[in-house]
Amino acid sequence: MSAKLMHAIQYDSYGGGPSGLKHVGVPIPTPKKNEVLLKLEAASLNPVDWKIQKGQLRPLFPGKFPQIPATDVAGEIVEVGQGAKKFKVGDKVVVLLSHFSGGGLAEFASSNERFMVARPAEVSAAEGAGLPVAGITAHQAITQSAGIKLDGTGKQKNILITAASGGVGHYAVQLAKLGNTHVTATCGARNVELVKSLGADEVLDYKTPDGAALKSPSGRKYDAVINCATGIAWLTFEPNLSAKGKVIDIAPNASSFTTFLLKKLTFSKKSLVPLLMIPKAESLDYLVNLVKEGKLKTVIDSKHPISKAEDAWAKSIDGHATGKIIVEP
Repeated sequence: MSAKLMHAIQYDSYGGGPSGLKHVGVPIPTPKKNEVLLKLEAASLNPVDWKIQKGQLRPLFPGKFPQIPATDVAGEIVEVGQGAKKFKVGDKVVVLLSHFSGGGLAEFASSNERFMVARPAEVSAAEGAGLPVAGITAHQAITQSAGIKLDGTGKQKNILITAASGGVGHYAVQLAKLGNTHVTATCGARNVELVKSLGADEVLDYKTPDGAALKSPSGRKYDAVINCATGIAWLTFEPNLSAKGKVIDIAPNASSFTTFLLKKLTFSKKSLVPLLMIPKAESLDYLVNLVKEGKLKTVIDSKHPISKAEDAWAKSIDGHATGKIIVEP
């Protein structure tokens, strides 16, 4: 299929934001050994996508210019390369593409089968595409970092989730409530009812004094905080933590790592844990099946055709999306 052209979105240098994105016609990829070719049905954006464009992850990402951004996709397999054995032509899948090479904002993408899972008919392409980065990050934070068992066993834990109406946050609330937890959440006033509907036990408007101070309305101290917000200082978290409470920072920056080291060096029982998402196909498969069973939902902020990809990009940069931003070819 490589002789034919497809519509794709590219940027060819760092910076530029939405205006740095270009609509191009490029050859449809040919699947290499152990790869399959996907006809894409939906892609979702994550902050890491525009952070890579901005140069915040250089020199690691992107692997090269020009770059077709986005990694979280759902599609149908239309061609199978040599050695690819897990899936066949016609299978519907959800995939986490490589951040190194991207490829999601296009009509077709090639991918190995490593982070590819089946998408059942009960899960729409948009719902599936929302899951990879945000869903796996939430799952890792809740189960590994916070130690919550999603079968509901274990001692009850008090959990705070900040920015709970965002991509990671809205999944984190739902996953936490599968465990034995009391969930306090923060979000903007317009999303308080939505976050309650996702299962949060108490919800704070982050612009109120108690919301800014992260104070639990029922006076609880948090065993773990899933911090999906930016710009909250350790000094704000610290008085709200239980004796061995921890803050799990899903988008760690230099100051997160400094606090992490400082708490280690001073043998503090309260800690900050920088979370670096490690993708696992089993986690993605588990999340897709939760959606199928009606135990997890992808809240969709907005859907944009690929012809208006710049609008989706600008919305992601703005940082106030409710749930996931979807681009459809």
